[in-house]
Amino acid sequence: MATHFKYIILGGGVAAGYAAKEFFNSGIKSGELAIISKESVAPYERPALSKAYLFPEGAPRLPGFHTCVGSGGERLVPEWYAENGIELILNTEIVKADLTRKTLESSVGRIFEFDILIIATGATFIKLTDFGVEGANAKGIYYLREIDDADTLFEGVRDKVGGKAVVVGGGYIGLELAASLIINKLDVTIVYPEPWCMPRLFTAEIADFYERYYQNKGIKIIKGTVAAGFESDASGHVNLVKLKDGRELSADIVVVGVGARPLINLFKGQVDEERGGIKVDSYFRTSVPAVYAVGDVATFPLPLYNDKRRVEHVDHARKSAIQAVQHIKASEEGESIAEYYYLPYFYSRSFDLSWQFYGDNVGDLVVFGQRDPLVPKAKFGAYWIKDGRVMGAFLESGTPEENKAIAKVAKLRPEVESREALAASGLDFATNV
Repeated sequence: MATHFKYIILGGGVAAGYAAKEFFNSGIKSGELAIISKESVAPYERPALSKAYLFPEGAPRLPGFHTCVGSGGERLVPEWYAENGIELILNTEIVKADLTRKTLESSVGRIFEFDILIIATGATFIKLTDFGVEGANAKGIYYLREIDDADTLFEGVRDKVGGKAVVVGGGYIGLELAASLIINKLDVTIVYPEPWCMPRLFTAEIADFYERYYQNKGIKIIKGTVAAGFESDASGHVNLVKLKDGRELSADIVVVGVGARPLINLFKGQVDEERGGIKVDSYFRTSVPAVYAVGDVATFPLPLYNDKRRVEHVDHARKSAIQAVQHIKASEEGESIAEYYYLPYFYSRSFDLSWQFYGDNVGDLVVFGQRDPLVPKAKFGAYWIKDGRVMGAFLESGTPEENKAIAKVAKLRPEVESREALAASGLDFATNV
């Protein structure tokens, strides 16, 4: 016999928690809403896992970072869902979805029926085994996406203090975890194929600061090559990383962060797709009536740039979930809401560094400020200029007020007189817009 809910949120990540809170704010009856998640815990702020979970002292643990504390909101502990008539169906993997019949089926054959579905399945890490890398199934090779992954990695780090760690990948996960690993007194080497770190966002000038900063902290960086294979000891635990350029690195721990892919296989052939995600409109409606998709899986209109994009970031996960629920509730009342007008936003924190980026990193780069990593609290930033307008803005070590100022610049896209004048004015330009 099927279990019926008026609303089902499929997925238990950031978007699910924010959607549940918005349903509560909008008014739902007890028993109308369920969250179905394969994880064992209530929705939580996933960025905590790479930014601070591995700290040797004072590391965050649940229930401290359940949603919605990441945006300054209420912390929704498991009891909150029960008290408000929202059913948390955890440890439940959905293996089949029939969007026409409005049913979901779990791995143990349990059937769930819905009137309205929000797909919030997020993304999962790409494994080296996906590329057939020799020895990539060895023990001691870790990936990070969910809290169980973080717990396993934490235990691995604790057991190998003083050992050698190799981080494969120079993006968010790689840089943030490398910082945590060296704080845990491991000997850390980062390996990535690109000419500089964070290549999808950073330019060579920006990346140079962070690479030198990391090297000054004792982290070794190897660029322009990839992990081509691994060797293990008699117990099956990794002890050597073979690089494509022929070098070999001793390793007690390997952490891999080479990208993610959206979890949309359940819906293949049932919804329209675009640019690797589920195609949605400005209200996050899919091509199937009464089915929405939010967060990492959604390819949505970005009117600021007359474009469509899929964004893997916590800020978009939160805001897209809220937009979808507001549209659902407004539609039930015969009302309308504004279209989704999103300003791309990314940030990271490691060591005593903290940067924020807003907008689009297209056009010519203008850098300002102090870019010497040996200078305490060095502050610098950058603007991207295209057709005489600011398209994006970046700032390291900004105050809350300064970060708001560069966000405003990226949103308004003001005209600039010249690159030279913009570089000279730096933050003054942002705070005066």
